[in-house]
Amino acid sequence: MHFHHFEDLEPGQEFTGGPITATREAMVAFARDFDPQPFHLDEEAAKKTFVGTLIGSGWQTASYGMRLLAEGLMLNSSSMGSPGIDELRWLKPVLPGDVLIATIRVEEVRPSSSKPDRGFARFKLTITDGEGEPVMTQAFGAMFARRGHTPAPRSVTFEEPSEPLLEGDDASLLPFLGEAEIGASRDLGQYRFEPEAIIAFAKVYDPQAFHTDAEAARASHFGGLCASGWHTAAVWMKRLHATWARDMVLTAKHGPVPQLGPSPGFKNMRWLRPVYAGDTLRYATKLVGARASTSRPGWGLAHHHNTAENQRGEPVFEFTGSVFWQWSA
Repeated sequence: MHFHHFEDLEPGQEFTGGPITATREAMVAFARDFDPQPFHLDEEAAKKTFVGTLIGSGWQTASYGMRLLAEGLMLNSSSMGSPGIDELRWLKPVLPGDVLIATIRVEEVRPSSSKPDRGFARFKLTITDGEGEPVMTQAFGAMFARRGHTPAPRSVTFEEPSEPLLEGDDASLLPFLGEAEIGASRDLGQYRFEPEAIIAFAKVYDPQAFHTDAEAARASHFGGLCASGWHTAAVWMKRLHATWARDMVLTAKHGPVPQLGPSPGFKNMRWLRPVYAGDTLRYATKLVGARASTSRPGWGLAHHHNTAENQRGEPVFEFTGSVFWQWSA
């Protein structure tokens, strides 16, 4: 199989990854760890929700997309990682037993204007199910080393182990979306990226060497073991649910608790700095817009901007997403 450097990529090329089967067991396991909504966890509980049936987390579908991308191109290339995702759309729920295949199309290539050892490519990734119907599309960029060049490893300072992180005990009332304050922010707490967790996630969803092998990572341009960007994103969802679980308990003491539905997608996800083993991120979310749904009475679509900073206060991650949210009681 041909090994791809930057020079080998050209617009119009297509690569394929897969197939991979999304099993019920894998869906539920991912949801328990990162996205514990009823329609990802249990068939009976799902019947009472917006969705009505058990489906896979969209974040798992995106992570499967990374796995398929790795198999189809990245593991056989001079990949240097991705700065982010321009747009991702979840078009159709992934159901237990669905067989997923990815098509990766090169849209644009350009050499770096400041670093002659690398170049950038833009891609369109489409995941289809066993019936050949699209379930997710994604527009993104990635960096690749040029042939004959080995980008030098950066100098990395790893954090020493510190005290265990404690779950917060703060709680806020969760409003129905029609009553929510635009501009309201919510601190989502902290998460430490331990090397074992980084490697475990990457082996399943993003098996590039700088995420799975500490020694290989030190020799890479990252200079050390770092988390997959999709791990960083999945932990945002984990922290959102951990925080909202407290908020839901408080809200239930005062009245009805608004339900959440699935997300149609997000835009402008940026991985601003590598997240290294031992880094502790603090996540936050901010409601930036809301509108009532014309197709689902009683529901609305919330737009939220999300961020994470590392232990030095440096921004490492952001994106703007959307989610269905119960509009009124």
